[in-house]
Amino acid sequence: MINLKSMSKWLFSIYTFGVIGICLSCKNEKTKVESVIYPELPVVIVDQKDTLLQNDYVSDIQAVKNVEIRGRVQGFLDRIFVDEGHEVKKGQPMFQINDIEYKTELAKAKANVSNAVAEAKAAELEVNRTRLLVEKNIISKTEVELASVKLTAAKAKVDEAISVQQGAETKLSYTFIRAPFDGVIDRIPLKIGSLIDAGALLTTISDVHNVFAYFHISENEYLQFKKSLSKGIQQNKVINLILADGSPYPYSGKIETIDGEFNDNTGAIAFRARFPNPNKLLKHGASGKVRLISEVDNAIIIPQKSAFEIQDKNYVFVVGKDNIVKMRAFKTSRRVAQYYIIEDGLMPGEHIVFEGMQNVRQGAKISPKLMNIDSLMQLNTNLN
Repeated sequence: MINLKSMSKWLFSIYTFGVIGICLSCKNEKTKVESVIYPELPVVIVDQKDTLLQNDYVSDIQAVKNVEIRGRVQGFLDRIFVDEGHEVKKGQPMFQINDIEYKTELAKAKANVSNAVAEAKAAELEVNRTRLLVEKNIISKTEVELASVKLTAAKAKVDEAISVQQGAETKLSYTFIRAPFDGVIDRIPLKIGSLIDAGALLTTISDVHNVFAYFHISENEYLQFKKSLSKGIQQNKVINLILADGSPYPYSGKIETIDGEFNDNTGAIAFRARFPNPNKLLKHGASGKVRLISEVDNAIIIPQKSAFEIQDKNYVFVVGKDNIVKMRAFKTSRRVAQYYIIEDGLMPGEHIVFEGMQNVRQGAKISPKLMNIDSLMQLNTNLN
């Protein structure tokens, strides 16, 4: 006979454990759902605006004046009055070439001038004498003509002798070499006692009170620059220089000239800017980067950090309204500093992943953290 009381207790125990099991299962499922956390990634909005872009170009820095000092006569180098790297003033003595030979030539030339002058004087006296004799009908008039011809020849010899003397004086002056202008002395390859030939390089002198910075830009950038000038963009009236160590040069420069044609091989055109150099910091042959400001109208801009490349194509992760990311290819018209200017593939207002693409995949859901592209651009400008 079945004990109803015992069976009731048994059924109640089964029911209790069942309810507890269901409750625990529901709690575990709820905990599992609540534990799904989507990766938080920074996101920027694709922006379109008129913007000023900073373009850096490698430049070749040259002194406004850079002249080779060469010997103009042959001889032994007797004295050197300057040293490498020293500043000199215009007219300051620099080199002395042995001048004994040239002094001898000058003395000989002066003697020849004196001799020619004496001969001319004698010929002149002869002309005067023959005229008196002709007037007295002692000799014929042809004698006067002959004497006059001799006088003309004597005067020509005087002119020739004077010319030779001036040439000797000039050669003698070439043995004493002075600075043609204020500047800085470069390397002096020859030493005292060296035999110098005419045309031998003695040194180079550079005037670096001002310097030229030559740089090349593409045709597209050239057109953007000219458009900015036509609109009166103030930033284009000056140009900045970045030194080889990355530090900014303290003085701004100005673009002076632009070449008349584009290079057939590179498609670029050369600019020349002038920079003041009061502290002589910049030297001839130095390098750096010039920074040029240009304006782009209605530019669609994204950070380069947002893009990645697959098989020579550029992609970004576009974030949908449901926070699901999708890969999309795009085309660029220009690459400037840390940014792409978009030609096709993206529209203003779309959201893209700024960084951390290695942590996301196609179709994944993220937790976006919106960032302002203007603040990013301002930050990069300050860093530059």
